[in-house]
Formats: sequence, structure tokens, C-alpha cells
Amino acid sequence: MGCKARRLLVLLALVTACRVAPLAAQTSDAPDPATVSVRIGPVMMNPAISLTNIGVDNNVFNEPNQALPKKDFTFTLSPNTDIWLRVGRTWVTGTLREDIVWYQKYASERSGNYTYGVGWKVPSTVAPFSVNANRASTRERPGFEIDARAQHYVTTYGATGELRVLSGTYVGVTASHEKTDFNQTAVFLGTNLQDALNRTTTTAGITVRRSLTPLTDVTFSATRSNDNFELEPLRNSTSTKFFGSVKFDPAALLKGTASFGYTHFTPIDPNLPAFTGTTGDLDLSYTFAGITKLAANATRAVNYSYDITQPYYILTGFTIGAAQQIFGPIDIVGTISVQRMAYQDRAGVVVEVVNRIDYVHTYGGGLGFHMGKDLRIGFNVTNSVRTSQVVAREFEGLHYGVALTYGVLNTGFGK
Repeated sequence: MGCKARRLLVLLALVTACRVAPLAAQTSDAPDPATVSVRIGPVMMNPAISLTNIGVDNNVFNEPNQALPKKDFTFTLSPNTDIWLRVGRTWVTGTLREDIVWYQKYASERSGNYTYGVGWKVPSTVAPFSVNANRASTRERPGFEIDARAQHYVTTYGATGELRVLSGTYVGVTASHEKTDFNQTAVFLGTNLQDALNRTTTTAGITVRRSLTPLTDVTFSATRSNDNFELEPLRNSTSTKFFGSVKFDPAALLKGTASFGYTHFTPIDPNLPAFTGTTGDLDLSYTFAGITKLAANATRAVNYSYDITQPYYILTGFTIGAAQQIFGPIDIVGTISVQRMAYQDRAGVVVEVVNRIDYVHTYGGGLGFHMGKDLRIGFNVTNSVRTSQVVAREFEGLHYGVALTYGVLNTGFGK
């Protein structure tokens, strides 16, 4: 991202002095009037900025305890803006986000990450459809397995279209194309991540959606995905998924989505076992009386590993968070996360630990003080522990410090 684009992103995130009255009620395809805070002509924006992780990371490289983990002072600055533009009866949407990660001593861990996206939504009671594109560049750790902050890029294109066949019932199609590219210098434990993980994923499917209430939709889907690895074709695979999902509108007390189903994952390599079983995703939040918020995330999915002897693992995990206003502007937050990685062995090769299972446990808590509607200052402590049958992969890391958020990120653990 060029200097001019970065300056524009920061400007959009900071122009929050231009407060406007809430918008009139919109449809579910429009911005939420409770969160839109800036209007410049026909453009509506919801900017936010956070300064998080201002404190000490006592295990910068996720090293095992016997390696004497490195400690450093760090912070992350994250301006982001959601944008909406009404064009006739349709909506053009945009997302701009940048994370500036800074370490005082270990300059190699500093990074500037960005994500930007654009979409076009055509709401209709007969044939709604949408298209979107997204580009991300990041040096964040790619998942719970790889400890290196490896530069990689993810580019995604997607489209969905539906046709009403009965009152409140729609039949549709969906398609997406995703390309993951690691930098050629990205290496972890002797493995070049570009060779191991560069891939293209194409997905197509059909959907049947039923609107149960104005705020609740139920969808049944069947999709087929192909993963093609550029430099390791033996990692190629296909996935067939059947699942049902429930979506709750942002205006409902219970917000988010929950999906559960069945996946058949078939690697092209006959020496690698297939996976057949249940998978799913959950991302829900509930707010009670404006002073209590509960959030839950869960996943069960197939994830690729950097290790050629154990090329993929089944990730099963959950995160639970709660925020409670104690009195006045004071709140308290807490989170618990457990992630389980069950590795699948390639036949005919030497595997360090057969049927290996790793766990990552994370516990966190904090105290926050609200200054006005949108500004929150918090003190947070988070501890992460990975246990593994491979001793060299175990680590424990404590992070403590201060966080400042302005905009919609004001609950202590997210929207």
C-alpha cells in the first residue's frame, strides 16, 4: 500500500469529529444506523481506531521455556473504516484496515499489515445478488501452528445469487476464488512456506435459504472445493461439504451466524488418509440490558500444515468471552480459548510422533474505563500455553499491557 493510501486510511479513521444524527431505519443490506457515525455527502463511514497490546510480550518468538524466551515492549496501532455508498437501490461497500505492529528491541518482528475490500450488494425480494473482492497483506502468524511471523498475501473474489421460488424461500448459487501466496523468504523450522503452502482454492455450491423471521434466516448448502498447490502438487485435494446455518440479523439481541455440517476431504496423494466427519463454525454474541455482553466462537475444520510428513490437521476449538459493566464507566472482561490440532500422518514416511495432538490454551482478563460513548481504556493480561507431544513445540507466553479503542471496538474483546 502506497504512502498516499495509508495517509487516506488514517484520515478516514480519525475524522470522527464529523458526528451525525443516526440514519433512518435501513434494510439488512444497508449499514446499521446504530453504528454509522460519519457522512460525507453520499458516503457513509464507520471509522474506528485502536492502540492495543501496549505492554510486554514475554515470549516474542513462542520459544520453549528451556530456550530462555525473549521479552520485548510492543504495541499495535489499528485504524479501520467501513464504508457504504448507495447507488440507486444497490449498495457499494468498502473496508479499509491497517495494523502497525511495533517491537522496541526485535525490529525483525515489526510489520505493517493491511486489508482492503470492496463489494456490491443488490437487494431484491425476487433475485438478490452480491459480488465482493478482498486483498490482505500480513506478517501475522498464520494460525496456531506456525510461530514465525511470515509475510503472506490472501486475495479473494466471491459472488452469490438467489431466486425466490416461494414466499420467504430462495434458491441460490455461490462461487469463490482464493489465492494464498507466501513470500519466498518465509521459512519456518527449515521449511520454505512458499513451497509448502502457496495454493489456489476454488469453490462452487448451491444454497436453499428460508427466512423464518425478519431477523432470522436458515440456509442449507452443498459446496465443492478444489485446492491446488503451485509447488507441491501432492498436496492437492478436493472437499465436499453439506451444512446448515442460521444467521441472526445485527439488529437482533442474538447476533451472528452458526453453521454445522459434514465434510468429505480427499487428498490426491493415496498415502495421505482422507477425512470424513462433522465440521462447523460459530460466531455469536448476545447483549443484555446494554451492560452485559457474551460472545462465543467455535470451529471444526481441516487446516493445512507446513510439515510434509503430516500435511494437514483437524482444528477443533472454541473461544468464549464476556464483558460486564460493574458500575458507572467501569467494566471487566474475560476470555477463555481452547484449540485442539489433530495431525494426520502420511504413510511411508518417518513421522516424529504418530497421531500427534497439540493443544493451545489461552486465558485473558482485563479492566476497562469508558470515557464517553466510544473511547475505552483498558488494562489486559493474556496467557497462552501450547502443549505438544513434540517438546520443542511447547511454549508459554504472557502478555500484559494497556489498550485504547475509539469507535465501535469498545467492549474489550471486539464488536
